[in-house]
Amino acid sequence: MARQATAEKRQRRERGSINPEDIIKGAFELAEEVGIDNLSMPLLGKHLGVGVTSIYWYFRKKDDLLNAMTDRALRQYVFATPYVEASDWRETLRNHARTMRKTFLGNPILCDLILIRSALSPRAAKIGVKEVEKAIAGLVEAGLSPEDAFDTYSAVSLHVRGSVVLQRLREKNEAANEGPRDLEDTMNIDPETTPLLAAVTQKGHHIGAADERNFEYGLECILDHAERLIEQNKAKTRKRSAKR
Repeated sequence: MARQATAEKRQRRERGSINPEDIIKGAFELAEEVGIDNLSMPLLGKHLGVGVTSIYWYFRKKDDLLNAMTDRALRQYVFATPYVEASDWRETLRNHARTMRKTFLGNPILCDLILIRSALSPRAAKIGVKEVEKAIAGLVEAGLSPEDAFDTYSAVSLHVRGSVVLQRLREKNEAANEGPRDLEDTMNIDPETTPLLAAVTQKGHHIGAADERNFEYGLECILDHAERLIEQNKAKTRKRSAKR
């Protein structure tokens, strides 16, 4: 079962002593205890020691509060995952993907707000776009066309987000103890009828699981494809130069 709300009672604040920053900060504190799904305005009021009407004065509904939390989470995420140039484009993109995944897996609240809920204000969304532009510019400089650079970064981003969301959903299913945790739990692998599957899974490989092995394999496949595209572009450039 998911953890039930257990906010401690606090000394009641004076009327008008709460502000939006206090509310958002308190919402994050409470979400760490009970999760985003169980966060409610009445429970937050108890956590902050104010009447729920004091919260509704600034945030008319829960979605408004979650939007504000998501905007702040995105700023925290961008700060935690800067696109730091390494010695070559492949190392840079690989490190960036690993950092993104590590940041989300290490903070379930960030994952729930940014990836699963993903409702951003125009201002917050603009922050993320600048980071993407920087990444794509680096790939173009490495030798990809703008289109291939865009598709490469998009593929890496989707791969990271997909693996994190699948892992997060597995954790939620485990906590709730409701049904299979992931695809592999629904499969009946019989050594007699599916010997290849049985042999490989016995060695620690998993089907449809967002584990480290699957993540790294998929990431290297994307990077390999990008490297082939760069080499193709270099070959075309050499041919054009030879004809002159």
